[in-house]
Amino acid sequence: MQEQRTVWTILKILQWTQQYFSSKGVENPRLDAEVLLCAVLDKSRIQLYTNFDEPLEEQELKQYRSYVARRAAREPVAYILGHKGFLQYDFKVTQDTLIPRPETELLVEQLVSLTKDRGPLRILDLGCGSGAIVDSLLAELPEAHGTGVDISPGAVEVTRENARSLGVEDRLDTVVSNLYEKVPKEPKFQVLVSNPPYIPEGDLAGLQAEVHREPRRALDGGRDGLDFYRRILKDIWEYLDPQGLAAFEIGQDQGEDVARLCREAGLDCVKVRKDYGDKDRMVFAAKGGSVYGNAVLEIKER
Repeated sequence: MQEQRTVWTILKILQWTQQYFSSKGVENPRLDAEVLLCAVLDKSRIQLYTNFDEPLEEQELKQYRSYVARRAAREPVAYILGHKGFLQYDFKVTQDTLIPRPETELLVEQLVSLTKDRGPLRILDLGCGSGAIVDSLLAELPEAHGTGVDISPGAVEVTRENARSLGVEDRLDTVVSNLYEKVPKEPKFQVLVSNPPYIPEGDLAGLQAEVHREPRRALDGGRDGLDFYRRILKDIWEYLDPQGLAAFEIGQDQGEDVARLCREAGLDCVKVRKDYGDKDRMVFAAKGGSVYGNAVLEIKER
């Protein structure tokens, strides 16, 4: 007598995967199960819910199981699928790049609000990673020109690929460089933005397993997490126009320290802005009397 083969419907495989992910310590087991299955079946999450009784084909099961095994090993969903949504765009990500976070969307949105009526701009993004910041800014600011800088050649290539996808490659330069090392000093930039490594080295071991899959050099901010802010601000006037604007993503307890470093560098109009969780997450800074000075001071904290 032939053994009856198990039929894995959408509902059944989601229920099994949710339990399995929970047992492996995955933070959002149901959501991740659904997102991975959407990718395999090329369906939306709504379509999953309206087709719970639909059985999976053998090839679909095989691909899904491979995704589930990778996620159970705490590989981030974005690396498994190779892309991550950011604002209204879709960014390619690889293990050469940090995965874009929702908090960084706030940084980009605030920069667009501050600069959208300023005409042509030159934007410098130090530590561009996937290009989420600089490419999004170029997409939102059609008169702007950007320069993306990263120490990783792989990350720089991903930034360029994403720029092509967004249709902004003709307004983007990229430089493989350790911060300013290979960046031309002239002409000056009107906007300098960076989401640098800001996690204190002593905190790295306690991070989620998923974060350990991301490039360590994109995370490690040195002893107190402030090394890269010091390095950037030390030489900022070699690159930033005196009328320009600086913007940084920061760790949740670094607002006062980064604001102080900005003031010490001559950026005396400083505002710390909070994220969705009401934690310090961004610093915007400009010289007093500059075109951005008053605008920075008028930024709402949340």
